[in-house]
Amino acid sequence: MAAEGDLRVLLVLDLALSFFFSVMVVTLLDFAGINEFSWPTVAVSTLFLAVVTYAVVLR
Repeated sequence: MAAEGDLRVLLVLDLALSFFFSVMVVTLLDFAGINEFSWPTVAVSTLFLAVVTYAVVLR
């Protein structure tokens, strides 16, 4: 049986990892000329990725 962790730690890790992944993806899209880098784009992609990850992990 797996031990349950603190939900606050899960949320902080989820947001932090989603942020770093989003920065990397948006930077690579800018480098490829597909999309221009902007912080609102990073914020939206971070929130989207964090919500999807949260829903998948805690379903």
